[in-house]
Amino acid sequence: MKLIQLPITIEAYDNHQDFTEQEQQLFATARKACLNAHAPYSKFQVGAAVLLADGQVFEGNNQENAAYPSGLCAERVAIFYASATNPNTPVKAVAVTINYDLNPNFDEIVSPCGGCRQVLVEYEHKFGNNITIYMVGKNERVYVVRSMKQLMPMSFSGDVLTDFVNK
Repeated sequence: MKLIQLPITIEAYDNHQDFTEQEQQLFATARKACLNAHAPYSKFQVGAAVLLADGQVFEGNNQENAAYPSGLCAERVAIFYASATNPNTPVKAVAVTINYDLNPNFDEIVSPCGGCRQVLVEYEHKFGNNITIYMVGKNERVYVVRSMKQLMPMSFSGDVLTDFVNK
């Protein structure tokens, strides 16, 4: 047996003072987006903001549907919106947060789900660049991961499909 360890590096911040004005605006956009989420079933409002390499910012929020799993997560709403209107512009960063006001006792920082992680890995692969993920928590706490590969090691990519077909 051989043990393989997969490292992850998360930068943890207790306030927003260490972030640029652009990053803080990205956080604010994600917070604003979560307030418009359509989450009548889970009451779990999620907001995301996608920053493109040219400085444009796109927001999204989770959209639930009574016919599960027909809804869509905030991160995918935002990134698909950005890509649909700017298909050749690389994604630089994504901020994600929830509406903490709905449960004042909840204090955990929320990260993208597995499906969203896979989608974000696809965009890193598409453009050949890392995407920084900001997980914005309660009371200005933020976790930062500098690449989706950190959150999704051993991810599935189109290279596997290409290699499979060509061998």
